[in-house]
Amino acid sequence: MTEVVITGFGVISPLGNDAATTWSRMLTGASGVRRIEGDWVSELPVQIAGSVDVDINGIMPRVEARRMDRVSQLAVGAGVQAWSDAGFGFDADNGIEPERLAVSVGTGIGGLVTTLEAWDTQREKGTRRVSPFTVPMLMANAPAAQVGLRVGAKAGVHAPVSACASSNEAIALGVNMLRLGEADTAVVGGSEAVIHAMPIAAFAQMQALSRRNDEPQKASRPWDKSRDGFVIGEGATMMVIETLEHAKSRGAKIYGTIAGSGISADSHDLVQPDPSGAGQISAMVKALRHSGVTPSDIAHVNAHGTSTLQGDVTEAHSVRSALGSATDQVVVTSTKSMTGHLLGAAGALETFATVMALRERIAPPTINLEDPEDGLEITIAANVKQPLRDGDLAALNNSFGFGGHNVTLVLTNANVTD
Repeated sequence: MTEVVITGFGVISPLGNDAATTWSRMLTGASGVRRIEGDWVSELPVQIAGSVDVDINGIMPRVEARRMDRVSQLAVGAGVQAWSDAGFGFDADNGIEPERLAVSVGTGIGGLVTTLEAWDTQREKGTRRVSPFTVPMLMANAPAAQVGLRVGAKAGVHAPVSACASSNEAIALGVNMLRLGEADTAVVGGSEAVIHAMPIAAFAQMQALSRRNDEPQKASRPWDKSRDGFVIGEGATMMVIETLEHAKSRGAKIYGTIAGSGISADSHDLVQPDPSGAGQISAMVKALRHSGVTPSDIAHVNAHGTSTLQGDVTEAHSVRSALGSATDQVVVTSTKSMTGHLLGAAGALETFATVMALRERIAPPTINLEDPEDGLEITIAANVKQPLRDGDLAALNNSFGFGGHNVTLVLTNANVTD
């Protein structure tokens, strides 16, 4: 089987505007959740989010930025970071054949803010004031298309949309393209940016969001008995992946290997996960089988762990069922406790965290876990980072989305170079 490795990372997250800062703050147990600034939140029941503090004008010219929704701005910013980190330039002689370069970028919601603002403009100022760039800004494939334009990808530009599983599905699609010989290199990941009154109100009406407005940094608390919902977040994570042969031929730095993926569907409910965990278990088992990894090889799980009442417990039992007794040797964490839930971009950010955990043999903490649910049967890195065992390691990264979408990636520390 063709080995696929990661050679570049780009991250813009609630914890930092680059990969190094984000990872460093994860290890310290920092929180990127804060109160939202602005008069528009005053009447909302939820007034906190994992927001990104980044200067878009430092990423691209103002004119270009005005023709993109924030979701695409963040995607391009992270994509440029990843491309540069992998050692590629943006000139024509950078050694990349455009016909052998692909892009796969997932988003759960896309350019929703553009949609809402365009409607406000039409209603208040008339049709003639609606921007002609509205459709290219709001479409869900815009982040992928904008990244593809920036790097000149011609092997295919794809945009999976599967709610909170979107970016992990995008990564899996990119890996499959490389394994099928359709490309040698791909830029993959996810982006999301919907911190806006309407989506916050809508999620709040579903009783899905935490209402700890007075304690934002303590609001996301996976597996804690006092959890009351997830915290909405924004950001983007991109990575450059290559076949091992291609990466070695150019002497690339290698962060880790994407060994395989597993995808399933619950077909149970549009919002709630199947309480039996059957679909989640299926995704994990498929991922292990497709990657040739056994449960005893798994040292770490970066869980979906959103801080919701049913979701956290279901996933804990699913992990136990998928890995069996090997679960006793596995360190589980939810980095959403620090970043909030980046929706369609969550999986890519957590893939980054999983790869770094394997590379440095240390799992970031699950913060705010003060009173764990009873009977979870998993070992959680609670409140402090926790070392991983020695040896050749593998890890799972789970992403589960509305609609019953389940995606699990298997990452390993094979082929790592400095």
